[in-house]
Amino acid sequence: MHNSYRQAKFLLSCPSLKGCPNDSGYEVIFAGRSNAGKSSAINTLTEQKKLAKVSRTPGRTQHLVFFELDNERRLVDLPGYGYAKVPDSVKRDWHQNMSQYFDNRKCIKAAILVMDCRHPLKPFDQMMLEWCINSKVSVNILLTKSDKLKKGAASSARLSVMKAVKDFPSVNVQLFSSLKKEGVPELCMYLDKVFEMNNES
Repeated sequence: MHNSYRQAKFLLSCPSLKGCPNDSGYEVIFAGRSNAGKSSAINTLTEQKKLAKVSRTPGRTQHLVFFELDNERRLVDLPGYGYAKVPDSVKRDWHQNMSQYFDNRKCIKAAILVMDCRHPLKPFDQMMLEWCINSKVSVNILLTKSDKLKKGAASSARLSVMKAVKDFPSVNVQLFSSLKKEGVPELCMYLDKVFEMNNES
């Protein structure tokens, strides 16, 4: 299967909406609690080990980081949220910046919400989900680290999350493992549809 995301390259990093690229084309955001495996998911998707910086320190990503696929399409790594040991002032800035980003950014086409499959739908995850739904942004929930659970338990975790979001038709739920490379084809298919890759000759 052809992977269009290998060509992703770092475009820019900015702390707020002011430094973002032009509000045009297609943007898909990756969001998740600190240490949910967001950067690893981006690196696995793009088959690049060091594209998104993976850190053992929660909350290391404090900027919006843009990766360019082509002139019209971008992946965006959002700051990790949740239990990160950062000052309250940083958390307030994050909340304000994210709120402005969702309210004012017209080119957001979809969100990949990254959650550890062992601890899904925490309060911050639900807040991010509500932001997406209110902004009419379709969502693919990526239940990462599925290799940490036995197959039956991982399937149960997915079914539980599917049940929780069943009232939102624009929300898809899938299992994913960066370690085992599981769920990559499904994620690629989802992104191809969002980016309208298949509409091009």
